[in-house]
Amino acid sequence: MRQALSVAAATGVYGVSFGALAVAAGLDVWQTCALSVLMFTGGSQFAFVGVLGAGGAGGAAVATAAMLGARNALYGAVLSPLLRYRGLRRAAAAHLTIDESTAVATAQSTPDVARVGFWWTGVGVFVLWNVFTAVGALVGGVLGDPARWGLDAAAAAAFLGLVWPRLATRPARVVAGAAAVVALALTPVAPAGVPVLAAAVVAVALGWRDPGPRLHGPVRAADGREQGTGAGAAR
Repeated sequence: MRQALSVAAATGVYGVSFGALAVAAGLDVWQTCALSVLMFTGGSQFAFVGVLGAGGAGGAAVATAAMLGARNALYGAVLSPLLRYRGLRRAAAAHLTIDESTAVATAQSTPDVARVGFWWTGVGVFVLWNVFTAVGALVGGVLGDPARWGLDAAAAAAFLGLVWPRLATRPARVVAGAAAVVALALTPVAPAGVPVLAAAVVAVALGWRDPGPRLHGPVRAADGREQGTGAGAAR
């Protein structure tokens, strides 16, 4: 819960940057708030308003956001065997499956604690992200150019802060390094959103032999016996 709340607070605050950037790109306050409630996947939202702000058509903005949002399907594949929800709870969990909730959930030592981390992070980020999106949209006109305040870089900085603690092992650093090289190489020549998807493919390819969530500790059954760690234990 402490991890979840700290992540939610940090993530929610940079919703201000999205609100300000969305208004600067031509959306009104209600459109900006609706985008955060309904889309609720920060990277895709920034991509959407980025294309609009650069003069792109609405169709191009939607396509770019959809391409970048495809990463959430990978998160769903990781979390589904861990959460094991059905019906309305599954639908709610799907909407809250984002970078932050996935990171906190998969960093826990047992499935039960992972579920607690998932919900506290997902709900916390959802509430604070939408609150601060509204704040950013309302004060965006007063702030002027968001780049003057560094708000255009807030999302990238937050993602880096989220990923950095996960790079404690050599395989994680290799995956991150390879993905970064691919993304940087494609950024000058590929459409917006494509470099991120290509970087995700690198991670999938390197982790292909060990799919599923990897919990950081022994998974215990109801009788207290250890069942091992990693994807096999979660399943």
